[in-house]
Amino acid sequence: MISARALAVTVLLALPCAARAQTFVVHGYIDLRAVSAANERSWTNGGLGKSRYGEGDAGAQLGAALLDLKWQITPELSASADLQYQPDQRRHPDATEAYLRYRPVSITPWRWSLKVGAFFPPISLENDDIGWASPWTLTPSAIDSWVGEELRTLGGEFNIEHRGLFNTFQAGFALFGKNDPAGELLTTRGWSLSDLTSGISAFVREPDVYAPRIGAAAPLDYRPFDEIDNRPGWYAYASLDSSVWGKWVLLRYDNRADPANFETYEQRKVFAWHTRFWSAGTRKQLGNLVAIAQAMDGVTTIAPLPNLILDTRFAAGYLLLGWGKGKWRPALRADLFSTHLPSSSSQLSEHGRALTAALNWRPNDWLRVTGEWLHIDSTRNQRLLEKLSPRQSDNQVQVSVRFLF
Repeated sequence: MISARALAVTVLLALPCAARAQTFVVHGYIDLRAVSAANERSWTNGGLGKSRYGEGDAGAQLGAALLDLKWQITPELSASADLQYQPDQRRHPDATEAYLRYRPVSITPWRWSLKVGAFFPPISLENDDIGWASPWTLTPSAIDSWVGEELRTLGGEFNIEHRGLFNTFQAGFALFGKNDPAGELLTTRGWSLSDLTSGISAFVREPDVYAPRIGAAAPLDYRPFDEIDNRPGWYAYASLDSSVWGKWVLLRYDNRADPANFETYEQRKVFAWHTRFWSAGTRKQLGNLVAIAQAMDGVTTIAPLPNLILDTRFAAGYLLLGWGKGKWRPALRADLFSTHLPSSSSQLSEHGRALTAALNWRPNDWLRVTGEWLHIDSTRNQRLLEKLSPRQSDNQVQVSVRFLF
């Protein structure tokens, strides 16, 4: 099967020729930050902290740099690619998305499209800004933090839509590979709230205290976008966008991974996690106020021994309120999240909540200044292995200056 890197390279190399034929547009940003970090060591440094920045991370930081490339090859065919630099990643720059989309011109209410390559599954209702970022906060919800870390469609998606006078209905179905390890991070570390987005060649850090559990040495990381069992996964979704009722989305995801299968690298086994979940959400415009609510419920499974099956049940949800007009745009979001494992693995179970308050100043098209306060309160018995209290309450404050072009 074609590799994740080859998918990106195919799109990136083939498209400059198309750019000469039609429209080629480049956008992007550079994000600079001042950070007051949480007290607990962040998961990005091998700890169990839930935020991006933790012990030792305070001060000036480069949040990210991004290039967003778009080509309109013909009226029907387009191509997109996002290249990012994030200092926390091992490989950079890396592509977060790279795909081709074919959508025939339609003069009827019906229209269909086909997308092929590497792209985010249509789960997020908040991350619809350039580079799959949120226009409301610096830190996305727990749901979208996990989507950015461990989920990517490396395959194809078919979409059909009907455009009415007041309502638009869409339905889609996708087949994909190379997302077999999805669920590893939810079990070994649990949920996080972080704007780190994995590139398709990324290595993702796991907690140092998890390494002895599997007989490995820290630091411990893994590749989230690998093919292990050669079984395709799928998702299907339906959405209704109504001028009266707002937007409603329902999605079912199943990577169909064989939980007994594994790959070996860096002297450890990484299993194929059979991950399946439901995601449902809604977004409603109330004058200048935007309300977004979303929930996810699922399970991920491995079978490390012939007679041993381990399930991790996971759930999360959030409610976001944001002011969507003017130079000053405040936003407030509340999150709930949990994972549950059998009693024999109770150290890896958790529950928590978070509150995010952000204020965006957008004086023009090329500048966005954001101040954000993030409070996370979570309980996870795994912290006892680091001689910490299972319950931790942390605060992270960031000021971001984002230059867009």
